[in-house]
Amino acid sequence: MEEVSEKDYQEIDGNQVLLYIQEERMEDFRDYYLNLHAHDQANVYVNLPEDARKQLYLYLSPEEMANVFENLEIDSDQYEQYISEMDSIFVAEMLSHMYADNAVDVLNELDKDQVASYLTIMDDDAAKEIRELLHYDEYTAGSIMTTEYVAIHANQTVRSAMYILKNEAPRAETIYYVYVLDEDKHLVGVISLRDLIVSDDDTMIAEIMYDRVMSALVSEDQEEVARKMKNYNFLALPVVDDQNHLLGIITVDDIMDVMDEEASDDYSKFAAVTDVDTIDRNPIGAAKKRLPWLIILLFLGMLTASLIGRFEDTLNKVALLAVFIPLIAGMAGNTGTQALAVAVRGLATGDYDKESKVKLILREAGTGAISGITCGILVALIVYFWKGELFLGVLVGLSILITLIVATLAGALVPLIMHKLKVDPAVASGPFITTINDIISILIYFGLATIFMNQLT
Repeated sequence: MEEVSEKDYQEIDGNQVLLYIQEERMEDFRDYYLNLHAHDQANVYVNLPEDARKQLYLYLSPEEMANVFENLEIDSDQYEQYISEMDSIFVAEMLSHMYADNAVDVLNELDKDQVASYLTIMDDDAAKEIRELLHYDEYTAGSIMTTEYVAIHANQTVRSAMYILKNEAPRAETIYYVYVLDEDKHLVGVISLRDLIVSDDDTMIAEIMYDRVMSALVSEDQEEVARKMKNYNFLALPVVDDQNHLLGIITVDDIMDVMDEEASDDYSKFAAVTDVDTIDRNPIGAAKKRLPWLIILLFLGMLTASLIGRFEDTLNKVALLAVFIPLIAGMAGNTGTQALAVAVRGLATGDYDKESKVKLILREAGTGAISGITCGILVALIVYFWKGELFLGVLVGLSILITLIVATLAGALVPLIMHKLKVDPAVASGPFITTINDIISILIYFGLATIFMNQLT
């Protein structure tokens, strides 16, 4: 049987769905579309033309549409486009059928007046739950948690806990972990579904629960929560307030979205663009995102040019010095970017929290020194045999040695300082650290050349 690629598979589904919609064959459409995997339903939906999507809203219930919306893989600013195609009552009902955290993700992309309107129309219980999540700061544990979880009490038996679990399971986002509360709703333990199933019905929950519960504060940064879940291989993590009251849980699918979002954000900053995750078909839109960074880098580049101008007399006396400017600046940029990448990754993964910052700085200094000595000797020999100028070779080699040490330290120190100041270390992006190291390398190179001008001439 001939293999069908993922792309072809989606196109076949989309064409079939579009045919049913155009021919107004609602029963055939529902039978075909609702039997697709949820991921494929979402892909087919976004690839339909607008008029076909509007007809689709007549064929699906708000609850069925909620399932489609929860599986969409689109840019956050696209939600408003799809929402605007639907009737407001349909939207409100759809949002009330979504998991609260997913509904909040959608509402956060809409105008405040729209949000207020949908919450007014929505079911009271669903609206109350969503309002509670909307007030949490963006990028915190509270902003990505869900309140749909199963909780029991320590003084219950396994039998009564299973009864609660069966009743609550349909609305819970995950049932693999069941959280144990005391009478004041403090989180006191957790028990896995497996432990509930294998335990005797009359066993008390307090006897089999795990009371050393790992949790996240509601105000904790989502990146820290993602690191915690990754390190401990959790499928879900409870979220508590300062008094250890259980407020919600964060599930692994939400954390995967966070990790993808953080990775895209960091890559954007490394590339010195606003958002690499969004592909602009319009060159004007793409230019608007890139120009602010390019203009900043342009002015930094002008600073480099002005520094070279300050050493005009040195260049006039020994014009050969200009030949090696790109070499020294390039080496500084390269080693600085390498150190920057290692530093940002170490901070992102938490590796830098496990050892002394002084040790890290000394290690980077040692790395820069070894690299500088090796490259310095190599380039000194090349310059000597190429140009026949021994002292010029020594000067270029010494410049590279000092430059690589300083550039490596800069690449490591800048992210550490930014992290200490609570600024995202990824802001020290490749283009920025390269430009800064260009300035440093020019100062070192021409400073040494000016000092030893007599030997050069």
